Amino acid sequence: MKKELLITVGLCLCFVILNAQQNLDGLSWRKVACSMPETWYGTEQAKHIADKVLLYQTEIGGWPKNTNFHTNVNSEEMSKIRTSGIGATFDNEATIMEMRFLAKIYTHRKEEKYRNSFLKAFNYILYAQYDNGGWPQFCPVRKGKSVAYSGHITYNDGAYVNIMNLLKDIYEDAPSLSPLELEEKIKKRARQAFDKGVECILKTQIQVNGLPTVWCAQHDEQTLKPAKARAYELPSFSGAESVGIVLLLMKIPNPSPEIIASIKGAVKWFDEHKIVDMKFERYRDEQGERNARLVPSKGERVWGRFYDLETEKPFVCDRDGVKKDNLNEIGKERRGGYTWYDSAPDKVLDAYPEWLMKITSKE
Repeated sequence: MKKELLITVGLCLCFVILNAQQNLDGLSWRKVACSMPETWYGTEQAKHIADKVLLYQTEIGGWPKNTNFHTNVNSEEMSKIRTSGIGATFDNEATIMEMRFLAKIYTHRKEEKYRNSFLKAFNYILYAQYDNGGWPQFCPVRKGKSVAYSGHITYNDGAYVNIMNLLKDIYEDAPSLSPLELEEKIKKRARQAFDKGVECILKTQIQVNGLPTVWCAQHDEQTLKPAKARAYELPSFSGAESVGIVLLLMKIPNPSPEIIASIKGAVKWFDEHKIVDMKFERYRDEQGERNARLVPSKGERVWGRFYDLETEKPFVCDRDGVKKDNLNEIGKERRGGYTWYDSAPDKVLDAYPEWLMKITSKE
């Protein structure tokens, strides 16, 4: 009798855990999609959200960005997006984040509709990839002169790297995706797309005096040269977007001589362009408005988000597209509303010695 009671209590506890309603107020979609307790993805609450994600997948296979599927969404607007395909994008982690979320749901529920949605999005990734190996920000490309940059090969905000990391997880059968039991032909296609993506990375790396440096936030899809996006995002060396690219290349086992040279060139560039004993500080001023400044900070270092292609000096920019040397030379709206300096390249410089040791030991 005591044993039966314990079993009953245990089953009840499991039911409570799997069906517990979490308070999701104030949480980002990214947090809900990727970072909830693993057991939560087996709850009815998670299933309800997942079904909403399925409903709003565009017919072409991707999802729009900045959509909080765990809160109320505009059904009328989303219906237009779904049927047209316009709005499907890789920007701000869109599409990749939904795919990873559905993989988590499928792990707990094994319902084919979630797996099928994942595969539909995978086919969208392959469809969106250019013959040169790159990916645009939006596919289909957005209409209009002011947003034509959405067709550029887009490293900005990690769009390209997010795709590549997912493809790598697919062909390596990473634990987060292995419950999907993807066929070998799917893994093979993922590997082929990844390898093409690496080729594009190497071809778009900016060369100075014949030596590889870093990348622009976006590159022209035809010429592969650094390209402009928004008015204040000019062709440049990128001290921010290049970080994810190098870290991705460092994860490739048995890298080719071209990949090794690419990484070494980028590391050298980062080392030579650091701004020492400074940090980028964002704050609210006396009017309560967002503002930012560079302030002295012993032992810290930052990099500009953009460096001039000719002088290789960092610059900032207002919405008029005019380069300025100093944050104080641009208006408060852009000064406080954009990350002009970043310490992210520290991740590359910190990881480099261990990576170099591994490469050297194999030579």
